[in-house]
Amino acid sequence: MNPLEQRIGHKFRNSLLLAEALTHPSLGHETQRHHFDNQRLEFLGDAVLQLIITEHLYCMFPREAEGRLTKLRSRLVSREALRRHATRLELGQFLMMGRGEEASGGRDRTSTLADAFEALLGAIYLDTDLATARRFLLTLAADDLAQLEAEPIDVNPKGHLQELLQAISPRSPVYELLSESGPEHEKTFIVRVSWEGLALGEGTGRSKKQAETAAALQAMQERPWEQATTLESIQANQAASASSV
Repeated sequence: MNPLEQRIGHKFRNSLLLAEALTHPSLGHETQRHHFDNQRLEFLGDAVLQLIITEHLYCMFPREAEGRLTKLRSRLVSREALRRHATRLELGQFLMMGRGEEASGGRDRTSTLADAFEALLGAIYLDTDLATARRFLLTLAADDLAQLEAEPIDVNPKGHLQELLQAISPRSPVYELLSESGPEHEKTFIVRVSWEGLALGEGTGRSKKQAETAAALQAMQERPWEQATTLESIQANQAASASSV
């Protein structure tokens, strides 16, 4: 098995499928020779991705309507979500591309990584079956799926928290990055959200955005600003500020 096969846990029976999935169109354009590239596999992989995620959400949320399921699916199949999967696999380093594309940052470009991930998924599907492709995808998406379960459906935790707090004070909550750790392809971020000098909650995630969302969720669950003494102190500070203006 080559290093990428070890990362994905699959030995290709047809190694040409893997080579095709890893070939960026720029290679043929630059050499002016006919090369296969990953665009056809990307087309197929996109359909496999949509089917697997749609089926999983359909079973995961049996009471949700089509509109809500569509919104959830869009988060899981977004370019950013696919880029994260590709980054975890360090897929960029295995791509074959033209020198110009590489020099311009192609190995780290979101669109390139997302397309390559879809192509890889399509290649796995052709080399095996839908069940194998499903296991591969859902394993990589486990954190994103867990976050969907933790977050209220159709609620933007950060936006909801800001609306709640601005009903009391015009100041917005502030998100502070406390730490980040781990290798580049699998970092862990810890964020604290504060408001009016009061720490409301902390959250952990694979990205700053995920950590901020988790912090906002904890804040809404615990609602420390609703304690009588805290609220009285905030209102007194507001009154003092207003009188000094």
